[in-house]
Amino acid sequence: MKKIILVAGATGNLGSMISLALVKRGAVVKALVRKDSDVTKSSILKDAGVEIISVDYDDIEHLRKACEGVDCVISTLAGLTEVILDTQKRLLDAALSAGVKRFIPSDFCTDYNALIPGENRNFDLRRAFKEYIDKTKIATTSIFNGAFADILQYNTPILNLKNKTIGYWGDKADWKLDFTTVKNTAAFTSEVALQEHTPRDLHIASFQISPNLLSEQIKLITGQTYIVQKLGEMDQFSDSIKLQRASNPSGEMELYSKWQQSQYLYSMYSTQHSGIDNNRYENLEWTSASELLQSFL
Repeated sequence: MKKIILVAGATGNLGSMISLALVKRGAVVKALVRKDSDVTKSSILKDAGVEIISVDYDDIEHLRKACEGVDCVISTLAGLTEVILDTQKRLLDAALSAGVKRFIPSDFCTDYNALIPGENRNFDLRRAFKEYIDKTKIATTSIFNGAFADILQYNTPILNLKNKTIGYWGDKADWKLDFTTVKNTAAFTSEVALQEHTPRDLHIASFQISPNLLSEQIKLITGQTYIVQKLGEMDQFSDSIKLQRASNPSGEMELYSKWQQSQYLYSMYSTQHSGIDNNRYENLEWTSASELLQSFL
């Protein structure tokens, strides 16, 4: 019998890719979309064979009906407290009420378990939801993919294409950073959702690369030298983020305020995967650092 998988946030980039990956693997896929969602994005999913369910996320009974008969719920919801905690809790409660056996929360990020609370606001929200879901009996699997690899294209301090620099803090020039493409994350997540049992936490990375290794890869691909430079000490970076946050209270209402972006960078240099679960599914192909870099350099 085909597995029935419900995807929340299915019109987002990751959610849509997960939905399509599940269809490819023969699953029955139901996509929860808000009533004001982009019709074009919903149409693409519908044309691929995904059942579109328009819901009011504030209506737990509506959510419960959508969860009936579902084997696993995948949340790719993105937002602040009202989404990651409030909406996701209602979705979880609805899934429990409908008898859903498995839940994959919106934990597609660096593994926050080893981080100090307060170092990353968005991770703290996920940690709070983890405390909530772990008190229930539903089988839960968080998928930690490090950072989405596409950030390497956007002139962050890690890789500044305009200035041809690669930045790091403290003594982290050889610190391995975990990067995973959205496509790889979606493929892995679809495999996890179709299993009967999976571990509580899984870690993946398309590739793991340090600032020094990143410079070497770029040299091989382009022949150009990107300067690897120290941007400061880790404690200085942490202090500067706190000052940014204090001086920008409006950022508390922004998902990706500048200080939150800095918190993400700090977290990438604070924790890393001690092991990865890429080989759990033999049919998956992983994008290498070289392939990713060649796609935009």
